Amino acid sequence: MYENPICFYEHEYYVFSNFSSFMLSWKGKDYMTSEHVYHSERFNEEERKEAIRSRRSAHDAYTYAQEHKPLQRSDWNEIKVSVMKEILREKVKQHPYVLKKLLESVDRPLVEDSWRDDFWGWGPNKDGVNMLGKLWMEVRDEIRAEEHL
Repeated sequence: MYENPICFYEHEYYVFSNFSSFMLSWKGKDYMTSEHVYHSERFNEEERKEAIRSRRSAHDAYTYAQEHKPLQRSDWNEIKVSVMKEILREKVKQHPYVLKKLLESVDRPLVEDSWRDDFWGWGPNKDGVNMLGKLWMEVRDEIRAEEHL
């Protein structure tokens, strides 16, 4: 369990959610959210990437990717965490407000308060992996280390 966590599925720290409305420039194209970017990276074909990029909401991008999951790249499960970390780094670089909120979180644990997802979040029993929270904390640590160089 986490001591005094910041839960960001909703509420004040919603900026850490991939569904939050922070456009990202990624590989020369603009995406409405980091959720769009993440799901576009699941596929190699430009047509699918573009189909996801053009979805009108993060939920629609997620749904499209789920519907086409059998066609996702074969190495996706091996690379998805590193892809997500790079997306988070870009979100911080491109949005000063996200950086501000990340630094304001000081050393508090960051938890994706998702009752649905026990890999990216902590799941229905609050004992999941919380990978998205862990990645945000790693990015926060990287930023702090760069500040001290």
